[in-house]
Formats: sequence, structure tokens, C-alpha cells
Amino acid sequence: MSPDPFPLGPPPYPLGAPLARREGREKATGTARYAAEHTPPGCAYAWPVAATVARGRITAVDATAALALPGVCAVLTHENAPRLAAADDPTLSLLQDDRVPHRGWYVALAVADSLETARAAAEAVRVSYATEDHDVLLTAGHPRLYEAKIANGGYPGTRERGDFDGAFAAAPVTVDATYTVPPLHNHPMEPHASTAHWSEGRLTVHDSSQGSTKVCEDLAALFALDTGQVTVVSEHVGGGFGSKGTPRPQLVLAVMAARHTGRPVKLSLPRREMAAVVGHRAPTVQRVRLGAGDDGVLTALAHEIATHTSTVAEFVEQAAVPARMMYTSPNSRTVHRVVPLDVPTPSWMRAPGEAPGMYALESAVDELAVLLDVDPVELRLRNEPDTEPDSDRAFSSRHLIGCLREGAKRFGWAPRDPRPGVRREGDLLLGTGVAAATYPVYVAPSSAEAQAAADGSYRIRVNATDIGTGARTVLAQIAAAALTVPEERVHIEIGSSDLPPAMLAGGSMGTASWGWAVHKACMALRAQLRHHDGPLPADGLSAVADTRQEAAERSPYARHAFGATFAEVQADTVTGEVRLRRLLGVYAAGRILNARTARSQFIGGMTMGLGMALMEGSGLDPAFGDFAECDLASYHVPVCADVPQIEAHWLDEEDPHLNPMGSKGIGEIGIVGTAAAVANAFRHATGIRLRDLPLTADKVLPRLRARQEGLG
Repeated sequence: MSPDPFPLGPPPYPLGAPLARREGREKATGTARYAAEHTPPGCAYAWPVAATVARGRITAVDATAALALPGVCAVLTHENAPRLAAADDPTLSLLQDDRVPHRGWYVALAVADSLETARAAAEAVRVSYATEDHDVLLTAGHPRLYEAKIANGGYPGTRERGDFDGAFAAAPVTVDATYTVPPLHNHPMEPHASTAHWSEGRLTVHDSSQGSTKVCEDLAALFALDTGQVTVVSEHVGGGFGSKGTPRPQLVLAVMAARHTGRPVKLSLPRREMAAVVGHRAPTVQRVRLGAGDDGVLTALAHEIATHTSTVAEFVEQAAVPARMMYTSPNSRTVHRVVPLDVPTPSWMRAPGEAPGMYALESAVDELAVLLDVDPVELRLRNEPDTEPDSDRAFSSRHLIGCLREGAKRFGWAPRDPRPGVRREGDLLLGTGVAAATYPVYVAPSSAEAQAAADGSYRIRVNATDIGTGARTVLAQIAAAALTVPEERVHIEIGSSDLPPAMLAGGSMGTASWGWAVHKACMALRAQLRHHDGPLPADGLSAVADTRQEAAERSPYARHAFGATFAEVQADTVTGEVRLRRLLGVYAAGRILNARTARSQFIGGMTMGLGMALMEGSGLDPAFGDFAECDLASYHVPVCADVPQIEAHWLDEEDPHLNPMGSKGIGEIGIVGTAAAVANAFRHATGIRLRDLPLTADKVLPRLRARQEGLG
């Protein structure tokens, strides 16, 4: 940790204050410019051609009709596209060979003077294929499943402690249940877009990305350039939720087209094609087994998942990892199995691993509470570990008990009748549920520059990315607090690879990583100012700092954020529709740096968790090999009418073992416990346990009718 913690005191120290977002007016007035809104002189437009087979080889491409259209500049295929260097990410090796690994893989690109002409040209391209048999369906017993050595995040694929088999067999109370989560899609409001321009050997790109440092490095590698020859700007980004965490196909295609045509090229992905090319949350089939004594204390815990990846690259959703540290579990088994299918490559989606994994674990804990006739909140309190079970390290802070108790108080949990199906309003059955949430604390090396100007202002330069989280505002607060000056005297520059390099916005580590570097640079600048006599020079003073050493140090503590989510739902016995009535989250996430932006992040995550529980999901068509729900007409996300009452609160948590700000990530923990809380509330409302998300009417209504007939 930094030797210079933040000063405490009244304003002008604005850390924690609910300051309005600095770029709010720009976004509200439309003056904030996104990647697709940069149009250099002579800009051309591109439109991709997606493969229409699930697996095979390209045998011919006929671009004659496309090239005959007025205004068409080029049609790129694997036969004429610029050659790329070997990519660390194989999903970016586009138009390099004739292979088609999945439906939707890009096989050509049309470039024209206008967007309309580019689209017409793409539709006129004729591609012939030699098709091969394909397989896109994940099953728990798929014959090609194998145990993954490493899951996403670098976690070991399998972990065993104690004797799970023996402890489970000896446990007087057991749960053995399988839960499924379908493929989920990020669908940020701003589609993936890039505008690329080559000039005198230099490449400038405006990209919708969660981190332009990473984009710059990858482009330099792909096109055999020095990073100094590449500038990537991601000044304003309209959401990402993980899908913009690394470069995506539109970026590489736009750069290739710009090099091939000698003109700036703009490419925005059609929303209907995003499901196939920008990643998705992989489906999971999760078996959870819990063994407990009559007192409810766990003696055995196993969480085993099956998931899919693509034949292009391996990505293993680390859904069993939270079970390694969440509860007392002296005998534990956690396993990740994966099968490569002819599907698009999965990737990050908000809280990868934790969101689906905690849905299964927290549902199983609720099932155990029902078997024991123990209050679900109380059962979680009984299984609070003294140290992290997987590592035996002490927690830097762990206030899950506080979150559960505060949440129960605010929600009005105590009068709850535990019997299912007893609360009724006409045709509606009502119920309440609870689930715990956790998310690890990460930090990555970043660098920043702090400048003091002769006019008394300060400028902070760091290649952070604001994906709608309020990063500009919070970084200004961190700098102002470190410099002990009013925040309005601090100017922030972010969103360009020409700035000091920094971690991308992902893994709930952006603010911690950037803020640490900003704090360190500001403290170095303060030291310079203390030893400077007289007025500042015309160009001011500056200090640069990076956190490579600090980020590389392994903490002796297990560091996690925690939370508790409470939900009330109604189930319509006539239509089978399940709707949320109210949702409450209470979190312990270190020092909250901006109360306004933090509440927005918590609520945003909770809303996504609600969508995961009740409406979001897609299926892979076994015959055609593509996602059936590939737009916002068929892939449903929550709207305001779906969220009648939602509240987020937090505990004042002091943790000196994190970073100079004492902060934990908050962007992802809100989604983690929500789906389980909603599913548990549905079970309490109806007496029916559905283990297959989302809880849509086609699943609910037959079970409700069967239950009513059985009761009748």
C-alpha cells in the first residue's frame, strides 16, 4: 500500500461526495462524440459479410456485382486482405484464410463512399462454402467435455480440499441440484464501432473500447508497428459490460480497409451481428452438492460446471470459483469442464464467473435452508468462515454479516412467513428471497501524470476509460483529495493511448488501478511543490508515477467485496408471468469514492441481474448453428417498467489493505447475487423450485398449473 494515505478532513477534500458527472452536460446535449461520430475528410464506410454456415470452408467469393455498384471502393476477402501478424487473440485473425469456425464469422468486407452503398455491396457479395457437420449444443454429459486446467482470470480449473465424497456421504442433510444459465449477451447501447485513418505511416483510430492502451498494443502487434505509431482514442464509450474489454472484429476490419483503400474508414457493427462476434456469457450447467449437519453448518461442498468454448480460442467461465471462498467448507471440490463447439467465442460479461456461479450456489444454499427449516439469512450467518477457505488467508475485510443484517432490517425481513405460497393478492402469489454476493478485489499496473500550472490549476493525464461509470469525476476527486485542493481546480485527460498507459475498464479494477497511479503522481507533485520557491515556471511542474511495483506485490490478505440482495416478486397464476416488486442491495465495498456514481453502478448491476433472472437468455439453433435471439426485439432486457422499486445502500467499510483510497470495485458486485435472490423469492412465492434461468412464463405456467391440480 502507498505510504501516503489520503488526508481526512472537511472540504475541499471531496472524496466520497456525490458530485455530478463532469461529462453529463456533454452527453445530455449530444456534444460528446463517440467512435462512429468521427468522420475525417474523405471517409469511406464499411459493412461486413457474415458466414451463413455453421462450419466449413470458403470455396469461392464472387464480388463482381458488388464492385459494379457506383461508389464501391473495394471488397476485401481472404484472397486480397492485408496480411496480419499472428494474433494473441485468434478471433482477430480475420480474412486470413478460408476457414469458417462458426456462423457469423466475417468472410468479407465491403467498402464504399456511403453507408447505404456499403451495405448494398455486402449483400451483393456471393460466397460459396463446403460445409462440414457442426455441433453447437452444450450438455452436461457431452462426450468431448474435458477438465480445464485454467479458468478465466487465471484460476486453477480444479481445486480439492479434504474428503468431499466421504463428508457428503456422511452428512445428515444434503442438497444435490443442477442449475442452468443460457448464453447471455452484453448489448451495450452503443454498438461496437471504429473509425480508422492512416497518414504518413501513422495510424489513428477512434474505437468504442474499454481500454485504448490494450487496443494500441494489439494493433501495433497485428500490423507490425511500434506503439508510438498508433493512437487510439476512446474518449466517450456508450457501455461495454465486458464486450469491449479487448479489441473486437470491427476494429481490425476498419484498419485493414483503411490501409487497403488509402482512405479513412468507419465501421459500426449491426446489432444483429454482435452476438456472433463480440463475445457472450457462455452457458453453464452447474451441479452443486451441499452436505450439512442438523445445525446447518456445511461439512461438504462441491460445485462442478460444464460450459462451452469455441474452436477458435478457449474461454472458460470461472463459475465455480466463488464457492472456494464463500462459506465454511472443510471438504470441497470445485471443477470446471469445457467443450469446444462450433460456436462464437465466449468472453467477459459483467461479473464473469461470479454472476452465474453465485446464482447456482446461492440457490443451493436456499434449498438447504428449506430442508432444515432454517431462515435463509440465519443459515448464511452460521456458515461464515474465519479465514478464506481456499487459501486460509485472513480477509482484509469481510462484512457480509453486516450486509445481511442491515439488508434484513431495511427490507423488513423479520416478519416473513417462511411457508411458501401463502401470500396472495387475487391471482398473484407473492414471495421474498435473499442471496449473498461477492466479487474479488483486483488491481493492475497503471501510470499517470500530474501537472501544476502557473494559474493554480492542475491537470491529470491517465489513459483511463469512462464507459459510463463516471471515471472522470471520481479521478478528479481522488486527485483533489491527494492535492488538498478544490476539485474544480483539477482537469482530467483520459481516453487516449497517447496518455500515460493504464489498465482497461474491467474486472471492477479500473478506479483502483487508475486512482492509485493518480494518487501516487499527485503525492510526488506535492513533494515538488513543497520544495519549490517562488512562482511556478510558465510550463508548470509535473510528476509521473506508475504502480508496477505495488501491483506486483502479493497481498497477505484475501480481498473481496461483499453484499446481500433481497427481492420481492409476484407470480401470476393465470399467465405465468413473474415480475419484480422491489429489490434491495446492501454492499461492503471499501470506501465509496462518489456516492452518486456508486449508487448508479450498484443499481445498474442489480438491474442486469434482474434481467438475467426473469428475461435474458438466448439459444443456439442446432440446425443453423446461430443464436436465435440476436436483437433487442427478441433478446429482452429490463426497462423502467420492470423495475418498480430498487434501492442500493452500503456499509461504511474501512480497509487499510487495499490501495491509498481504501476502495474496492463496485461495477460488478451488484449483478452477482440478484438472480439468485429473485429465483429464491419465486420459490417462496409459489413453492416451486425452477433451476433453469430465465424464469419465463413458458416454464412457470405449466409448473403452476401442475401444482394447483395437485393441491386440488
